[in-house]
Amino acid sequence: MSNLVDNQLDIECQEKPCSAIERVIKPRDKDLGEFMVRRSIPTAEQKQVGPWVFFDHMGPAVFQPGQGVNVRPHPHINLATVTYLFTGEILHRDSLGSEQTIQPGDINLMVAGKGIVHSERERRDVTDSMHQLHGLQLWLTLPEKDEEIDPAFYHYPSADIPELEIDGVTVKVMMGSAYGKTSPVKTFAKTIYLEANMDHEQSLKLPQADERGLYVVEGEVEIDGATVEEHSMAILSGKPEMTVKAIKSSRVVLIGGEHLGKRYIEWNFVSSRKERIEQAKQDWKDGKYPKVPGDELEFIPLPE
Repeated sequence: MSNLVDNQLDIECQEKPCSAIERVIKPRDKDLGEFMVRRSIPTAEQKQVGPWVFFDHMGPAVFQPGQGVNVRPHPHINLATVTYLFTGEILHRDSLGSEQTIQPGDINLMVAGKGIVHSERERRDVTDSMHQLHGLQLWLTLPEKDEEIDPAFYHYPSADIPELEIDGVTVKVMMGSAYGKTSPVKTFAKTIYLEANMDHEQSLKLPQADERGLYVVEGEVEIDGATVEEHSMAILSGKPEMTVKAIKSSRVVLIGGEHLGKRYIEWNFVSSRKERIEQAKQDWKDGKYPKVPGDELEFIPLPE
């Protein structure tokens, strides 16, 4: 019986490399009108990483005077958006009446629940001069019991995000718990989101989670002998005691957590139920969503 098991493992390793990495995703470019973003998930091969269902890397982008981020009001349901900037700023407004400038290092958490509308623009004094933008936008799916909760908005300034040094590596615990630190950012399921800045040849032992994805924002790293290039996301296996090593100075992000089951995604809508997305689409077409105070005149039409 033991020989049969060993032979089966050998066959599996021939068909698929037995390593810490299940697959490496090279993001596809997505045109948002004002600028391009790199979208790692969802893809045909990888719909989710734990509760995370969407990962966009924005920039680095340089805008001439008069240009910039100018995303008109649009709706979301059954998810939470997470916005984080390395450089620049974004002006967030939503249908709850929230108005918040997002600065580098801050975490912006918008819980759509049963439905919310928001816009992402820039202040006039920012767009009047040449400026830059570089950051991440991620979507979290909500557990089924929380999909239809009341919408909410949370803002966490940079100073509130735990930061520590591990063997010389600077790590921020953005969401969830790791290395003895717990982020104050609200979560609805087991969630991990870390940022690490690594110098050449530094190594970092990665925390465990049911599912994990490591994205290289800048630089190049090695995991279990495999190279992960800049602007790539490595979907990690459940192999324990996993370590990432910087081949060159690098900024990496680790996302993951518990799997929450299949989710349907269409346009800006995410739900465990197809019929809920159809309802959300019709409600947007019929103008049933609330307006964004201070940004009532424009909106993004439902793509047909």
